[in-house]
Amino acid sequence: MRENTYHGDMSRGWESKNVEEQVLEKQSESASGKRNPEIKRKIAAASAVVEREKQSLMLQRERILSERTASPHRRAALTAALADVELKLESLGCSPVAV
Repeated sequence: MRENTYHGDMSRGWESKNVEEQVLEKQSESASGKRNPEIKRKIAAASAVVEREKQSLMLQRERILSERTASPHRRAALTAALADVELKLESLGCSPVAV
């Protein structure tokens, strides 16, 4: 005689159908653009890091532009630093002239 277990009177295939439904649901979520909350959090954190880097570079750029000097050596160093900062801003997708 059969042991009386939980779901003992159900047919055998119901578990696999439930798993299949879950797999299809996950596939439709990924196809529709929904993301896992952990992935969203990682993307948001990475975005925040990039934004802070942009702000830091913009502040450096403003400081460099505000400095005045009569020394040709110092002026050359400032010009090189400005070019470096603007290159980094461009690599982050920020136009230093527009901001």
